[in-house]
Amino acid sequence: MREVAILGIGQTSIDEHWEKSLRELAGEAALAALQDAGINGVDGVFVGNMMSGSANRQQQLGAFVADWIGVRYSNAMHIESACSSGAAAFRSALMAVASGFMDIALAVGVEKMTDSPGAEITAELATAADADWEAGQGLSFVAINALIMRRYMYEYGWEHHHFAPFSINAHSNAASNPNARLRSPLTEKDYLKAAMITPPINLMDASPVGDGAAAAILVPVELLNRFPPRTVIKVLGAGAATDTMAVHSRKIPLWLSAAEKSAKQAYSQAGIGPDQIDVFELHDAFTIMAALSLEACGFAEKGKGPQLALDGEIRPEGRIPVQTRGGLKARGHPVGATGMYQIVEVVQQLRGECGQTQVPDARIGMAQNIGGSGSNIITHILARMN
Repeated sequence: MREVAILGIGQTSIDEHWEKSLRELAGEAALAALQDAGINGVDGVFVGNMMSGSANRQQQLGAFVADWIGVRYSNAMHIESACSSGAAAFRSALMAVASGFMDIALAVGVEKMTDSPGAEITAELATAADADWEAGQGLSFVAINALIMRRYMYEYGWEHHHFAPFSINAHSNAASNPNARLRSPLTEKDYLKAAMITPPINLMDASPVGDGAAAAILVPVELLNRFPPRTVIKVLGAGAATDTMAVHSRKIPLWLSAAEKSAKQAYSQAGIGPDQIDVFELHDAFTIMAALSLEACGFAEKGKGPQLALDGEIRPEGRIPVQTRGGLKARGHPVGATGMYQIVEVVQQLRGECGQTQVPDARIGMAQNIGGSGSNIITHILARMN
């Protein structure tokens, strides 16, 4: 297996892009990544997306994007893994380059959601749950996470206001990210008075959807001398694991087993442990998922995730910085693109490009993308090598 580096990255802002089509968003991010890498062609294109078939009436996104950006005849495919589609596309590109089947691969995550009515998007998001035993019984995705959060609070004695620091941290960090959707500050008072969606989840516990795309170029480390000199960001570890679709089928509903297993795979490949991670872009689609991810990945004991946030340890200057560019909560959550935004943001941290939210001397970063309510979780560890 060849070692793999990230040569270039690109992204769009996350917003209601009424003036841009799905292909334009994907193309903007992909072409930015190509420009950043200093190249104009690739061997393969891997496009992560969840709902283009319903929301945009467009499938075949591999050929669709390859055609638009001018790399026709390359190997190209569409990867779907619910909200973890972006990381799945990156993982597919990584395996293609690491195996030797390709020398240059482009991974793109894209989603265009705001052109569709809210009820349609809610129904489409619910397809990431179990169609028979969750969605078929009337559970929306917010409702599933509300049940998890309510049980977590009951089991471990937390109250709703204890989760506020996750959202406050996200908004604080998004303020300096020009691509973030929500760049306004958030106070605990704002958090507590927000409209309730499904108790105990209110509007400030949930991430906003939107339109956006992010991309990365992957090449073998051994071929880096063919390209202009740059900061080398290497993929140190990659893990992926699945769990039951329905939360109630899990032995421990309050534990993200797929997060634990995929993180352990990535740690093992990288030859490190959680104490060596400088920055962690977790999948905070809801505040409860931030707490569960910190626990499953070894940063907090079971039932103690909120304490890290309450102690300020998740801020850029803390022990395990998370949401450093706003996270899903404030940067935004264009579902199939989110995993690629996380990759791009870890690369930015390792390059030292994050301005006010730069983690001091960040050398190793981790990104974890969750599909469904924990049914498909993909973890990548990246490192700055020079």
